[in-house]
Amino acid sequence: MSKQHIEQLVQAALAQLSQSGQLTGELPKIQIDATKDKQHGDFACNIAMMLAKPLQRKPRDIAEMLVSALPVSSQIAKVEIAGPGFINFYLSSEALYNVVSEICSSGDQYGHSNIGQGKRVLVEYVSANPTGPLHVGHGRHAAYGAVVSDLLETVGYNVHREYYVNDAGRQMDILGASTWLRYLVLCDETIVFPTNAYKGDYVIDIARRLLEEHGQKFCIPADKIFHDLPLDEPAGGDKEIYIDAIVARAKELLGSENYKIVFDMALNSILKDIHDDLAEFGVTYQNWFSEREFVQTDVVDRNLKELEKKGLVYESEGALWFRSTDLGDEKDRVLVRSNGVRTYFANDFSYHINKFERGFDYAIDIFGADHHGYIPRMKAGMQARGIQSDQLTYLLVQFVTLYRNGEQVQMSTRSGSFVTLRELRDEVGNDAARYFYVMRKCEQHVDFDLDLAKAQSNENPVYYIQYAHARICSVVRQLSEKAMTYQQAEGLQQLARLTEPHELQLIGTLGHYPTVIQNAAIQHEPHILTNYLRELATDFHSYYNSHPFLVEDSALRNARLTLILAARQVLANGLKLVGVRAPERM
Repeated sequence: MSKQHIEQLVQAALAQLSQSGQLTGELPKIQIDATKDKQHGDFACNIAMMLAKPLQRKPRDIAEMLVSALPVSSQIAKVEIAGPGFINFYLSSEALYNVVSEICSSGDQYGHSNIGQGKRVLVEYVSANPTGPLHVGHGRHAAYGAVVSDLLETVGYNVHREYYVNDAGRQMDILGASTWLRYLVLCDETIVFPTNAYKGDYVIDIARRLLEEHGQKFCIPADKIFHDLPLDEPAGGDKEIYIDAIVARAKELLGSENYKIVFDMALNSILKDIHDDLAEFGVTYQNWFSEREFVQTDVVDRNLKELEKKGLVYESEGALWFRSTDLGDEKDRVLVRSNGVRTYFANDFSYHINKFERGFDYAIDIFGADHHGYIPRMKAGMQARGIQSDQLTYLLVQFVTLYRNGEQVQMSTRSGSFVTLRELRDEVGNDAARYFYVMRKCEQHVDFDLDLAKAQSNENPVYYIQYAHARICSVVRQLSEKAMTYQQAEGLQQLARLTEPHELQLIGTLGHYPTVIQNAAIQHEPHILTNYLRELATDFHSYYNSHPFLVEDSALRNARLTLILAARQVLANGLKLVGVRAPERM
């Protein structure tokens, strides 16, 4: 509450100066940040620098006016002006110890706020094509999206988590054809597998299930399938043309009804695996949004007609184009091809419009780094339909590279030799995977050290933080072993006994937690929280190694136990947001 209290003091000072005519015009948003160096106080405000240009005055002069107008507060020991005009606030002992009391009374709600004011936010993340198991790259999207969603919820947004299921289109047809070809091999047909087909063992597993449930119902002689097809890539042909021909032949020979059975078997098997994999990883959704069902509605056509009404579409060479260059894109985009088939962009753009038609105030898309060039056309589409630029946010997640024994682990998708999310979880555990995925900014590449993630040492940040929580639990267990008692009421009354530097440092760090949560949520940067948790663990371990907690002096004992139990609560709260367990024993 210290940060909010300081914001109120600064707001009161601004109001007084505005009323007296010393400040004019629109005032900027007040920003209060925890200081990194305690020599500069506990919190700092830069509003004097923000006002300098519009007021055409020196920031230090503005800072002096503000400080002189600040209301007196028992929670503030002193206020200083530093550098070009920073206003540094030093908390009083009363405010400092109030942090511990607040944590004890708030419990798992400590750090929660209502900044979002119930605004509805749709967060779309992972949304991997259901053409195979999730790999380690998808895992980062899952962890990052889940933590961003939970952080936003913690600061008062009404969050809706959505997975867009790309269950229509060419890649799904290739999966269906790949499954059928593997099925034919199980029926003892001799098949030269296409270069561009899906080759993973999971495809064979689906084909085996297809054979078990339907017998040889879909078995067709290989020579009938491959007769008169174009050449594949190894034989001098084009692998893309060849796989498309295979898909067309599968649809022709199986017929629409049987082809749908094969297609749905592949889709549903993989979709269930993705659903289960994510659930086991602690990632769940309110909605799995089907592209196939969506494109069968009239939403896309209605959206294209709205663009047409605004004069933003035109025909050229038989295709329908979107004038996206009028709205900042580098080139116009095709909406409907000359063969009458709508493009993926037309469907995806309409899906995003649909998000706002469903009543969401904001939408966040968590995409892979390779989608960077896709953003301008989507922003153009949103602008064309009256969606403000700040309503749709794109967060691009960089790639993940695995290392084992100092050497990079090779990955490939189409060949089927990729490392799956499930394999990673089996090797390092959910806790390490969740933490390591979000300990860097999303736009930074992650080098995932498998050996470090499994290490039970202080170098492993997950182990180090969890060990701090377990250590506190161990102290509590030792109470009864030593025939001692703990009284929280006395501990709260005796907090002023906590005067050691390690104690004051730990209390100060605990007080920063609400600000950390707000910054991590609003900036969509979970690494702010993981960095904080490691700092908090460091402060606790230093305190643990320097001072005994179970002392004979009951007043001091209760005060120290109250402090470390507050630390345990904050560790648990933060770990829960990251999706990591807070163990009682290690």
